[in-house]
Amino acid sequence: MLIIGLSGTQLELHEHALLTARGVSGVILFSRNFASREQVTALIDHVREVAGDEILICVDQEGGRVQRFREGFTRLPPLSALGRLHDSDPGAAIDRAEEHAWIMASEMRAIGVDFSFAPVADLERGNAAIGNRALHADPAVAAELVQAYVRGMHLGGMAAVLKHFPGHGSVREDTHLASAVDPRSKHDIFATDLQPFVAGIEARAEAVMAAHVVYTAVDDQPAGYSHVWIEEILRGELGFGGCVVGDDISMAAAGSVGGVAARVAANLDAGCDLVLACFPDVVPEAIAAVQHRRPSPVERIAPLRGAIGSTWEGLVHNPQRDRFIARVTALEP
Repeated sequence: MLIIGLSGTQLELHEHALLTARGVSGVILFSRNFASREQVTALIDHVREVAGDEILICVDQEGGRVQRFREGFTRLPPLSALGRLHDSDPGAAIDRAEEHAWIMASEMRAIGVDFSFAPVADLERGNAAIGNRALHADPAVAAELVQAYVRGMHLGGMAAVLKHFPGHGSVREDTHLASAVDPRSKHDIFATDLQPFVAGIEARAEAVMAAHVVYTAVDDQPAGYSHVWIEEILRGELGFGGCVVGDDISMAAAGSVGGVAARVAANLDAGCDLVLACFPDVVPEAIAAVQHRRPSPVERIAPLRGAIGSTWEGLVHNPQRDRFIARVTALEP
């Protein structure tokens, strides 16, 4: 039920018990866990030695300013570069989106990461946290590029996670730092921000991450705490049968329901299958909060495990990879 964060570049002794605790499904890695490709590969191997091969390893490796592993990996441009290309050459943008996704996914799979929380399906409409992480302001363009990105991730052996449902791009606030409210009607949200998510679901994305934004015309709870958004709309109206992930419970906007235990419960009660506890200081309390919870359905979580990937040596000797990297990195302004 939980994906937890670790403290540093090596697995600490006290973290062994956290990894093997009931309710822990995976680990999310950040820049604080990265020093080099060799080091992070060894850390991933150590996590699996302690917790077993079934534990999920994930990361935010979007490109641009949200790329946790940099040295030794392809420096990927932000997703907005794909949107800019689409304005002049839609066909090329679709090709580059697939290649961007394949590069990211294949590099992560080569070191043992199961999946990245990608693609960002939010619209580029001025949000402080999203910015150039989004593909485009136009819902139709973003939808087309989201589908291409999901295809590329799948070709790289990686599950796709659409974020931040039902759309974080049209509010100003950064939910890491403050609460965010979107007062628009359900009709307006469906006609705009939700379209890239619908497209990603049609492309068979395996998971959706719910936003901490409150959409007051639909429900008085943030989407990740909302039975209406998760069970009635996402699963009911949109027919999504995959994994729903609650965004990090350490974020400021997650505090609307109370402390750590209340946040975990609110996510799970609303219908989330996995909850992110990204910062080590909240992990013990989050684990305590799930000890008497029913486990999330295995059939929703299992598809997040990565397909068999290339070794790093095999990857770097792939001439197709060189062509993809040359084309994608040329998009950086």
